[in-house]
Amino acid sequence: MKEYLTVALFQQDIIWENPAANRDLLSSSLMNIPASADLIIFPEMFTTGFTMNATEVAEDMNGPTVNWMFKESQLRKAVISGSIIIEEAGNYFNRLLWVTPHGQIMYYDKKHLFTLAKEDFTFTAGERREIFELNGWRVCPLICYDLRFPELSRNRLDYDLLIYVANFPAKRAYPWKQLLVARAIENQAYTIGANRIGQDGMKIAYSGNSMIIDFQGEILQETQQKNQWISHTINKNSLHAFRRAYPFLKDQEM
Repeated sequence: MKEYLTVALFQQDIIWENPAANRDLLSSSLMNIPASADLIIFPEMFTTGFTMNATEVAEDMNGPTVNWMFKESQLRKAVISGSIIIEEAGNYFNRLLWVTPHGQIMYYDKKHLFTLAKEDFTFTAGERREIFELNGWRVCPLICYDLRFPELSRNRLDYDLLIYVANFPAKRAYPWKQLLVARAIENQAYTIGANRIGQDGMKIAYSGNSMIIDFQGEILQETQQKNQWISHTINKNSLHAFRRAYPFLKDQEM
């Protein structure tokens, strides 16, 4: 078990519905990450943007993006995570992948589909929350609209790090920032929000505001409005000391 974990996220201007071009962009960008990174995070639908044109751009679990993630994970000796569109048995999922250097591939399927964009007309909702493990750290991964539903992220003392990958529009940047801080405070967990920038194929603008937040709600790192890496080394001993001093999670109804 590691006391420290170095996390890195890339705030990306996603090229609309062009997985190959986005993989090329990210391959180049990965040259700039800290060599010490244990976990590398990309935004929601990082190969396509938030498109409902799933039939044209979906891949399967043996597709080029999953293979690319595995190769980059091996090269960087780090877990790589982010969501893409996956097709299985005629169903489409907004799926967050968790790819390890050892070839293990786990995933979380987005539970709360964004009805305002009719995501529920195209995609099948996930059925359960997942907790992944990395070097003794327990990680809860969620996707974009999930942020608005605190019951999904409720910390039953079963995770240390909460992650949201997103395409959260600029016009809702204030709720994005406030809700991320709230999730960190109420769950007493390090919290990461990895969002995109730019404008998508539907003319929707994104301002990024990707953040790494500590268990008290303090923003440790925040991006500017550009393609940008941010990283931070988080400390499990500090987290556990804070939870011992303020054992609020033990007082919730189980």
